Amino acid sequence: MTRIGILSDTHAYLDERIFEHFKECDEIWHAGDIGSLEVVQKLAAFKPLRAVHGNVDGGSLRGNYPEFLSFECEQVSVLLTHIGGYPGRYWPEAKRKIIDLRPDLFVCGHSHILKVQFDQTFNMLCVNPGAAGLEGFHQVRTLLRFEIDGKNIQNLEVIEMPKHH
Repeated sequence: MTRIGILSDTHAYLDERIFEHFKECDEIWHAGDIGSLEVVQKLAAFKPLRAVHGNVDGGSLRGNYPEFLSFECEQVSVLLTHIGGYPGRYWPEAKRKIIDLRPDLFVCGHSHILKVQFDQTFNMLCVNPGAAGLEGFHQVRTLLRFEIDGKNIQNLEVIEMPKHH
């Protein structure tokens, strides 16, 4: 069993409480708009990190983290990106990757809206952890935590943090 913590849209702000929320996790996945090298350095020093760059990320973040990351976690194939959309409304580039790779789990960020939805068309779970940073219209900062056990994605938890410090 692998415990995963997912976050997105930190925009260079990393709440210290994230480390407490993700302490039991085996891996952290960041779905882009990281905002600063310091954010990924702190996360990667804490737990194994998989990350993609977002539209606000430039320079070394764009160079070190791809636009799309495809990998296996246990027996679940995962596609991680920043701008993805959601069932019925995928960003064209993301939809091409989904059709090509047929992942079991699709993870994206960008919208700042937490969403967990099963896509019947592609037979995959779509997950957007919402935004963990301070920038944007969202009222509550959110993270996701769940487990992958073989082929099963289970025990998904939403973690909410107030937007003010």
